[in-house]
Amino acid sequence: MPQFRFFLCLIFFSSSLSAVELPDFTDLINQTSPAVVKINVQSVNSRTNFSNQNIPDFYRDFFGYNEPPVQQQSSVGSGFIISEDGYLITNNHVVAGADEILVRLSDRQEFFAEIIGADEQSDLALLKIDGENLPIVKFADPEGIEVGDWVLAIGSPFDLDYSASAGIVSAIGRSLPNGSGQNYVPFIQTDVAINPGNSGGPLFNLDGEVVGVNSQIYTRSGGYMGLSFAIPAEVAIDVTEQLRNKGSVSRGWLGVFIQDISQDLATSFGLDRPHGALVSQVANGSPAERSGLLAGDVIVAFDGQTIEYSHDLPHVVGLLEPGSEARAIIYREGRRQSLNVELGALPTQTAALSNATPSPNRSSSSSIFGMELSNLSRAQANNQGLASGVIIDSVEPNSPAAEAGLRAEDIIVQLGFSEVSNLEDFRRIASNLPSGKVQPIRFYRDGEAIFRTIDID
Repeated sequence: MPQFRFFLCLIFFSSSLSAVELPDFTDLINQTSPAVVKINVQSVNSRTNFSNQNIPDFYRDFFGYNEPPVQQQSSVGSGFIISEDGYLITNNHVVAGADEILVRLSDRQEFFAEIIGADEQSDLALLKIDGENLPIVKFADPEGIEVGDWVLAIGSPFDLDYSASAGIVSAIGRSLPNGSGQNYVPFIQTDVAINPGNSGGPLFNLDGEVVGVNSQIYTRSGGYMGLSFAIPAEVAIDVTEQLRNKGSVSRGWLGVFIQDISQDLATSFGLDRPHGALVSQVANGSPAERSGLLAGDVIVAFDGQTIEYSHDLPHVVGLLEPGSEARAIIYREGRRQSLNVELGALPTQTAALSNATPSPNRSSSSSIFGMELSNLSRAQANNQGLASGVIIDSVEPNSPAAEAGLRAEDIIVQLGFSEVSNLEDFRRIASNLPSGKVQPIRFYRDGEAIFRTIDID
């Protein structure tokens, strides 16, 4: 009897497989590959070893910059044509520092290209070649892509011209930092095999439309390891239109420092679950400050878009025009509110906060929650760009402060929902907080504002 059941299972499994039709990519490749180009770049001692940049090693770009720079360097990437008169898209890192760019089509025509504009934030570049009636591809509807969709890439991995690889979309909205630690691109994650030389090439859906621009891979070896990332069509459309019209890209700017919400933080801020972007600091003179946003606000929606994770906020804000107005839905002290915000323009260079470490002022020490605290001196406050606060001199092991992750030289500026100006404030606020509950505590460490929770039982 068990053997009979096993036999029936085999029949059912076999019939199920035969009912599933895998996609045939033949027509798609024949129709789209003429618009895909190979990009050969020549540069003279202008490359930078990517591993020296401030970005996690496993998210390094995969264009082959791990070798020491030489006097004359050649490199290969991919791209695709978007207009019959010769505008084409590739990655910024493909052509950055190039002295000569040669574009080769599938029919072996070759053109020298000029850079119309490049955007380091999104890793996109717009090139132009002198051609007429060139084959083109079109972008897909940005809203049409879903996890599980089949996608196909065409490019020149390892200098092997017009190679195709296929897979599925494994995630959308991935946040990966660029070289400056910013994340304005909600990457499409796929399991399509992408390797050095695929950079800048198109990622197609089954309708032959471009859903993304291949840009990065997760790797410990320098080659494909099962994860690849593409810049979504909506970002590519916005960036290339701006580059074509004005040669540069402007982005909306809110002016907040944000962090994710943990379960403890969600409880302390009165949220039903962890979601949203927690504002840990508001930049002076920023649109956020002018609109009335405060440190401790939790942004759960912006311009009609749900903010589930903190990295969702820059993705939404970056696509908005400077000067445009948007509505922010926030939680403040457990109450839901809405604010109207007029966005500014993202500064080309953001002033870094001071990383100088203040010397503790021990003249007025006090122990609370396992912390020895002192008033912040005027010199220390000025050094950190703060108006006031209390500085931690030491933390007892296994104390509430230690369990909250606080440590010596952290500067506390908020406890619960109240600002802390000095030790007297801290004592008064602490004595009025209900016991048996976690409370938010905001502090500065090396110039960065951070929220944690502290159990004051």
